[in-house]
Amino acid sequence: MAIFQKLYRIETEQFIPISLNEAWDFFSSPNNLKEITPDHMGFKITSKSNEKMYPGMLITYIVTPLLGIGMRWCTEITHVKNKSYFIDQQRFGPYNMWHHQHHFEEVEGGVMMRDIVNYGIPLGILGQIANSIMVKSQLKEIFEYRVQAVEKLWPVVESTTSSTVKFY
Repeated sequence: MAIFQKLYRIETEQFIPISLNEAWDFFSSPNNLKEITPDHMGFKITSKSNEKMYPGMLITYIVTPLLGIGMRWCTEITHVKNKSYFIDQQRFGPYNMWHHQHHFEEVEGGVMMRDIVNYGIPLGILGQIANSIMVKSQLKEIFEYRVQAVEKLWPVVESTTSSTVKFY
């Protein structure tokens, strides 16, 4: 009997009133990730690099998402299209699967940034329960924090576009 992994999806969209070059320079540097991650996550990059993201780059972290217990996480940058998108995938860490697409599109007055995350939780039905009662809300909080942190860095003066965080 085959056991099928349930996948979950997060999509975010945010307008940023800066140039595509500025957006790419900031978001393609792993060293800036801590700046848009909630402090309570205890996020710390343990790999040392001042390089911009490139395919094959490994980034290692320690996060403390639950009860202050540190977890090691490693992602690989698998695809990069300069000033358009990059993709990171978990190599080891808290998820069975983590595939995160970061898209950047130049629009009038700035950049539209879109994230698409597909993730799976280990432990079958127990993982599904954990997602329902804890993981999904924690990820929502992290991505909503990110929206607010980006808005603090680059305030939107006037826009008809609102930021969204959606879960599927």
